[in-house]
Amino acid sequence: MAHDFNNLLTAISGHCDLLMLRHDKNDPDYADLDQISQNANRAAALVGQLLAYSRKQTLKPQSLDLRETLADLTHLLNRLVGERTALTVSHASDLAPIRADKRQLEQVIMNLVVNARDAMPEGGQIRVETEMANLDADQRFDRATVPRGRYVVIRVSDEGVGIAPEKIGKIFEPFFTTKRTGEGTGLGLSTAYGIVKQTGGYIFCESAVGAGTTFTIYLPAHERLADARDAAEEETTVPDPMLPSVNQSWESARPPHAAAEGLALMPAKGALTRWGDATVLLVEDEAPVRAFASRALKLRGFTVLEADSAEEALSLLEDPDLVVDIFVTDVIMPGLDGPSWVRKALETRPGTRTVFVSGYAEDVFRDGTTPVRNSVFLPKPFSLSELTTTVQNQLAEPDQDVQPAPVANAN
Repeated sequence: MAHDFNNLLTAISGHCDLLMLRHDKNDPDYADLDQISQNANRAAALVGQLLAYSRKQTLKPQSLDLRETLADLTHLLNRLVGERTALTVSHASDLAPIRADKRQLEQVIMNLVVNARDAMPEGGQIRVETEMANLDADQRFDRATVPRGRYVVIRVSDEGVGIAPEKIGKIFEPFFTTKRTGEGTGLGLSTAYGIVKQTGGYIFCESAVGAGTTFTIYLPAHERLADARDAAEEETTVPDPMLPSVNQSWESARPPHAAAEGLALMPAKGALTRWGDATVLLVEDEAPVRAFASRALKLRGFTVLEADSAEEALSLLEDPDLVVDIFVTDVIMPGLDGPSWVRKALETRPGTRTVFVSGYAEDVFRDGTTPVRNSVFLPKPFSLSELTTTVQNQLAEPDQDVQPAPVANAN
């Protein structure tokens, strides 16, 4: 279901991007297109939140020092809580690293802090604290048992109105909310729950009416801060000199609270050395998505060969004179899935770069690993600039020496 929704959203937002290219910001139609783009983003965020609750998101775990992660996040958190609320962040001196998806963990903390702020309409204090917990035996908390081991603990506490005892057992259910209509989707805490569980952790809530609420998260301690599977380079956004209006319109289309809803754009990486002089084999079984992606890549000067199935792609590649620089392929398709056909293609075309795209590919990209060498994953829905910049960056990347991890079939 998520795969189908994200395909639809990719086609909607992508063709909206193409239309925005043909309209100046002063054009009366531009505002309407901007609204379409904004609401497509919000719909994508809702799908992502539902995937998070069901623990089916494609995570990109890395070793994290929580002190650094929270330091990077504190400025945004202070903006979110406003002037009437004081935010304090404190850490234990012996804090161990954890292994988690940084953006998703930031989403969890933002959701909890925003909930704490909303529980104190007249203002108050929010405390974010971290510490180590060494459990010598399995420990029962509420209705869950935390196995023995070393954990990094995160606590988010407020002095707000609290949660009634009859409601506290429902707070992690999707669409359950104590807020008034229009003030929340009821997905914030369910999203936090799903992300924490998918990371291998536990989340609990203690609350007293009129006295405040404390959320406690247990995340397994990670032995090493540096991990071979972590990305070695910091991601930065590279502006696109060819179509600045697309970047500007996509950025401006995000609602002011986009950061708190997890709508950040996928950043680009590294210097770009090849642009528009490459041939792309685009493999996508959904015709509207394929049409948008093909037009987007052609606008940037790429030569695009299209196939609506893995079998058609392999048939095209039987021509030894056909030059293909990069594969852009859906993951889940009828017949052979994306990783399966790419592995076959690489037998005769070793070193060809790959961009996998999918609205849902958790089984294939488990633990953030890639199924074949020299490949990256771009989640749907994606924008015109996200797709073309990802292809550009992938062509500019040096060859990877690491072997791909074994994966399960996506079908």
